[in-house]
Order: sequence, then structure tokens, then C-alpha cells
Amino acid sequence: MTQPSSLFAPGELLVALGAICDSPEAARTAGRALGLGAVSSAEHTSVFVLNCPPYASIHLGVGGQLGGEAADRVAGFWRVLGLTVPAEPDHLASLLALYAELGGAAANVTAPRTRRAIEVARAALLWEHLWPWVPGYSHAVAALGCEALSGWATMLREVLTADLTRLLADASSGPCGTLPLALRAAPAPLGAEEDLDGVLDGLVAPLRSGIVLTRGSVARACQAVGVGLRIAERRFALRAMLEQDPPGTLNWLGGEAQRWSERHGRAGTDRASRWWVQRASATAAFAASQSQGRQVPAGR
Repeated sequence: MTQPSSLFAPGELLVALGAICDSPEAARTAGRALGLGAVSSAEHTSVFVLNCPPYASIHLGVGGQLGGEAADRVAGFWRVLGLTVPAEPDHLASLLALYAELGGAAANVTAPRTRRAIEVARAALLWEHLWPWVPGYSHAVAALGCEALSGWATMLREVLTADLTRLLADASSGPCGTLPLALRAAPAPLGAEEDLDGVLDGLVAPLRSGIVLTRGSVARACQAVGVGLRIAERRFALRAMLEQDPPGTLNWLGGEAQRWSERHGRAGTDRASRWWVQRASATAAFAASQSQGRQVPAGR
């Protein structure tokens, strides 16, 4: 049977996938076209607002927050192309629309040199600003349990994986020769010298921990460890968990980090995927060392 996504031209598919994370109305329209099923406004808010906001800066920024240097880096890419920087340059919908636009432009240009320049720009967009975070992000969305949006996450990951595979097969694809800048410039992983505040800051920043902790995953952690869930931001909820049951919380964190290492490994064997595997593995090792010592670093 023909899959609904196969009926879309590549650029149209990318725009449709981006629209789904942009608004509940677009999600309903594009979701039906892609055969993903209905997505309620409540589900859309839970996934894309409360748990997995679709911004590169959250995943590629030092503090795991919106904006900052990570968002500026993406905005700079728009400027280099001579384009007007949108209000949210690192939003997934904006990035996928730009990626689709560059693909269409390359296909319609006849001058070989111009076409090659556009192809290089598109490859850089994929390697520097999409691939370093979207595979992990898509796994976090799928883990939330919304069936239609889990299908969206899988479809998105498959589309970008296919494009990266073609890019890596091209010996002249320069951007993939080095680790993406955001990963090269990343701070050190969690280490024994961290105090409690540093550990908490690192755990909620994917770039430092290699894991994506959503509100949903923290709630599941409380249930698994057997401690009360504090209704607060993830950082405060994690602090409460560590105060109530340090060994149990550290054991859970170690297992969660190992699961994330395996997820990153399934994304591929490229440089970026290997980097994420190593980063999550470092967090697993850190949690294990603290758990064995039954210690929680003192806060400031």
C-alpha cells in the first residue's frame, strides 16, 4: 500500500512535517494528509509546548534554554544566505521550510556553479543545524506516547536520515568532514567536580548530559524511583528526587543515560551521532560513580 508521505514531493513533505509542530490547526491538516491520525490541541500543547519545544537552541545551547548563542548561530546562517531572519530562526518549522526551499532552488537552477553553492548551503543546514539535535528530539517526542506524533517523529527522523546517508555518500560533501560547531564548542560532560547545582544545570541541558529530560520523563522517573513528584520545573523536581532518594534517583539517571546512549547509537555512525553516544555514556558513568558512593554533591 502506498504510504501517504510518498505522495508528497520532498519539499512538500518537509514543509508538512514542519507545520505539524508549528500549530494545532496545521497539525490537524498536515497530519491527516500524512496519514498520522488526529492530534488534539491538548496533545499538541503537551508535546510541543510543555515537554518538547521544537527549538534548536534548547538542544544545542549550553544552558538548555531558548535563545542565546545557539539561536544566534542559526540566525547567522540565515544572514549568510542573504535572507531575512524570521522571528524564530531556530524553530524546527522554520528550519525545515528553509531546507525545503534550498532543495527546490537547487533543482531549478541551471548554472552548475550556482547549483553547487546552493547544495553546499543545504548540506550545511542539515549537518550544522538539523542533524545535531533532531534525531534525539524525535526520540523524546516519541517517548511521550502520543500515537500520531510518535509517527510524526519517526517520519521526520527517517527523512533526515535518508538525506544524511546520501550526503555522506558524496565524497565532496565538505560539511560532514568535521563535527558540527555546536558540538565542537560544547562544555565538558558532567564530572565528579560538579556540585548539586552544576549537576542539575547539566541534566536539563542536552548538550551537557546527552539526554533529553522532559516533564513526562521526570514524572515517570518519580514513579519508577517511588518518590513524590514535585509539581515544578524539571530542575526543581530533580532536586526533590535527589533529596528524597539519592541512590534510587542516581540509579535511574544512570539507566536513562544508558538508554539515551543506545538511542543515539541507532541514529547512525556519523561523527555527530557518535558524539551524542559518548556524551550520554559519560552521564551514565557519572551517575554510576555517584550511586556507588551513595553521594550527592553538595549544593552551593
